[in-house]
Amino acid sequence: MICAVYKSSRKADTYLFVKKRDVFDDVPAQLMEMFGAPTLVMIVPLSKRDHLGIADIGKVKVALEEQGFYLQIPPPNINLLDQHKQEIGFKQ
Repeated sequence: MICAVYKSSRKADTYLFVKKRDVFDDVPAQLMEMFGAPTLVMIVPLSKRDHLGIADIGKVKVALEEQGFYLQIPPPNINLLDQHKQEIGFKQ
């Protein structure tokens, strides 16, 4: 399986995986509107890879088969100070 990966012009660190280059038929119109103009990043042969950056390759393959696309959004920012306070039991 080969897929095309595009980065968003509106959302930082957001990527869209589709089955074929420049074919966005399976992607909902609202998602494409929020995503902005897609910029091709790479063509990836998924069958020859065992990982994909922060994306779970198994989830990518299933999403491509079932819905025709996979949207990778960045993980939420973690406030390290708040996390540390919680770990040491600090209460305000």
